[in-house]
Amino acid sequence: MSRLGREKQRDHAGAERSPTPAATPIDVRVPVADSGARSASVDGSVVVAAPGEEIQDAVLNRLHRLALAAGHPVLATIHDERIGCSVPIRVDPDGSSHLAAEPVPTAPEEPAVRRDQHTHVLRTVEPVRDSTPTFRLPPVPESQQAPAGESAPAFTLRALPEPAEGTAPGTVAPPTGEFGPPPRMDGASATGARDGAAPLPAPGAVAGGAPGAVAGGAPGAVAGAGAASVAAPGPVTVPKPPLVPESVADLGPDPKPTPTPARGFDAVAEAVLGDEPLTAPGDATAPALLAEPTARINEAVKEGRTEAAAQLAEQTVAEASGTLGPEHPEVLRLRELTAYIAYLSGDPDRAFRLSLDLSGIHRRAGDAEAAYGNVQSAATAWRAVRDPARGLELGHELVGLWSELAAEEGPAAEDSEQLESARSRIGRLTERARAAGTG
Repeated sequence: MSRLGREKQRDHAGAERSPTPAATPIDVRVPVADSGARSASVDGSVVVAAPGEEIQDAVLNRLHRLALAAGHPVLATIHDERIGCSVPIRVDPDGSSHLAAEPVPTAPEEPAVRRDQHTHVLRTVEPVRDSTPTFRLPPVPESQQAPAGESAPAFTLRALPEPAEGTAPGTVAPPTGEFGPPPRMDGASATGARDGAAPLPAPGAVAGGAPGAVAGGAPGAVAGAGAASVAAPGPVTVPKPPLVPESVADLGPDPKPTPTPARGFDAVAEAVLGDEPLTAPGDATAPALLAEPTARINEAVKEGRTEAAAQLAEQTVAEASGTLGPEHPEVLRLRELTAYIAYLSGDPDRAFRLSLDLSGIHRRAGDAEAAYGNVQSAATAWRAVRDPARGLELGHELVGLWSELAAEEGPAAEDSEQLESARSRIGRLTERARAAGTG
């Protein structure tokens, strides 16, 4: 939307002024911004400029829409703090804008002066005197440290009044109203002892070094004046127990847990999806004899062409069995891939049979790890069988071979929880098969 120049707007202001403008001008305020104003206020509503749009264009567009909605020109007063002027304009429904009057400089707004409330003079209030007289206490001399080798400071105990005659020991006597002399606040020694009184022994200090014994041998008797000074027992050193027992410290750091290797169809899937070149079993430096056909089968599996992969795998297994032998390590690996493809193709029965046969071959060869891996593949295929009767038949065969492997030394014996889970599923399949036969 183009705007007319200021001079041209003055020329056409009178000719194009609408006879029915809005009576009250719309208040528009453009604030000051360091990096250019991006927002303004139009009649109390915030107007934000779009990216790449000037704020004045955004304001004029808003005023144009207001004129279209009202059906007649609208007046507005733009208070632009950036230039310090108030510009009265008129915007017509056709989008043209005109100066309605000369721009007026605006004075900077002064902050409102805060007027305090009236101040009342307060009269002086005399301090309230306490009716209770205050007595000045004499200064207390600082305590002096006892010389080395002497016991801790002792305080003199005042004598208690003698109990009334005829009162048995331990009987509570009524108060007599007599009190002992007040403690001396001035002229007393740093230890608080009175002249002529012997200090009490330090806690735990005894005559002769025997714990609990008092000088003179009589229980509860206090050593009198002139008694030999009693030395406090010296500190006893208790050996600290070691923080870590030697038997535990000699064990060394805890061994790191050994991660469980991938077995069964998981290991086959990792080989299919892996990018590393296929090598001969047991020799990572020698290339595999069946690397090329195996790569084509893996590519078909990755692309989801399981039928084509199954046909290519069956053909390659037949040719390699005639050339290398049916129990060649590479042929056995290719047969594991064939069982995995059968499982992906929705034929768990065939995948189970191929995996169980491979487990028997590896067991006879003495490879317990490979035999248990094929048992895991057979268990995965067995769980995909939906017919309870067929699943029960295959489950007994699986658990039989699995139990034989668990009875021997190897990974099957260390993973007994999986075997118990398979046995539990056989129990559930038995109930389902019985219910299906009853119904």
